Amino acid sequence: MTKQWYESLFENYALKYDNENFTQGTVGECDFLEKEINFNKSLKILDVGCGTGRHIIELSNRGYTVTGIDLSEAQLTRAKQKAESFNLKIDFQQQDARNLPFNNEFDVAIMLCEGGFSLMETDEMNYEILNCVTKSLKENGKFIFTTLNGLFPLHHSVEKFCAANLKEGNASYRSNRFDLMTFRHYDVIEIEDDSGNKKTLECNERYYVPSEINWLLKSLGYKEINIFGAKLGAFSRNDKLTTEDFEMLVIAEK
Repeated sequence: MTKQWYESLFENYALKYDNENFTQGTVGECDFLEKEINFNKSLKILDVGCGTGRHIIELSNRGYTVTGIDLSEAQLTRAKQKAESFNLKIDFQQQDARNLPFNNEFDVAIMLCEGGFSLMETDEMNYEILNCVTKSLKENGKFIFTTLNGLFPLHHSVEKFCAANLKEGNASYRSNRFDLMTFRHYDVIEIEDDSGNKKTLECNERYYVPSEINWLLKSLGYKEINIFGAKLGAFSRNDKLTTEDFEMLVIAEK
């Protein structure tokens, strides 16, 4: 079976991934998460699409009980190595977020830096991720995630945004095209993996507008839904979502 672009992307890309510009806000983002859960260390937290474990390791180091799932074996291997270096025991599992095995097990779910959602090739698959995370949460559970803001590419060039935030060794993006009918963004990503091999991948991601996210979450039974602008390393309920925000921060409660 042919691998999807996001599966190929994360093969042997864990070290380089940790140096990407968009992964540098971990501490500030975890500060926000702690406030959102009232510093309650009795809560069980699920990290969906945990990648190399940056948020889950930081939260575990602060005393929280965490479980991390990811589709990529390579990313999880790196996450386990990092956790061991801090003498942390974390439950890492290789799982597909479209088919999670959990049922009413967690108080909080986080899904940051897309975490699988919006990367899937169909809207139905993206919805199934939301559905599976929702089933994993206990009654009155909280779901905190970020996703691509569909208002941004209506007013800005995604290619210019990525180029402006590029630093040496990071993935580069070209041949950008945004489809107004599907709100999918198509581009070509060029990366150099951890072994120095260059990869060129044709990618597409789904951007969502706030009203879509609100409707999707309401259909899944969430009673309170709040959407904000997502600032790297500085999440805040004070940041009203605007067309200037590349990502949106979503906080939903069952």
